[in-house]
Amino acid sequence: MSKGKGTKEDPWILKTPPQTSEYTLYKDEANKILVCTVGKTVLHYDLRCIADLHAMLKKHGDWMELGSADEQKPAKEGTVEAWGRSPKNPIGGWYGLKKGLRGRFGMYLPPVLEVLKLAEVEHNPRNNRMKAL
Repeated sequence: MSKGKGTKEDPWILKTPPQTSEYTLYKDEANKILVCTVGKTVLHYDLRCIADLHAMLKKHGDWMELGSADEQKPAKEGTVEAWGRSPKNPIGGWYGLKKGLRGRFGMYLPPVLEVLKLAEVEHNPRNNRMKAL
C-alpha cells in the first residue's frame, strides 16, 4: 500500500485513488503542514486536515465521493473536495495553503487516511469514494 513513515527523511510513497500516479507526502510537525510532492510540484495542506477529515467522515457515516478538482475549478457539492474548501469546515475554508495549488484535496488526502488506517478508499478508474473506519 505505502512505503515510508510519513517523515521528511522517510516520506510516505502513495498512489492516487485510481492508482495512476505516485506521489510523496510527509508531516512537517514544526510548521503544522503536510508536504505533498507530485512530480516537481510541491503542495502544502494544513496538518489539521487529517483529524478534521476523519471526524467529518465519521459524522457522515457512509461513503462520500472524493470529487477531486483543481483550485480553479468548482468542486462538486457533497464531495470530500468541496468539504476541503468549504467555509463550513473546521478552519473555515481551504486546507490547501499554496494559492493556485490549493485544490486536489480529494485526490491527495484520502490515501493518507487510508495508510493511517482511518478510512477505506476505493481504487476505481474514476468516481472513487471513501468512508471512515
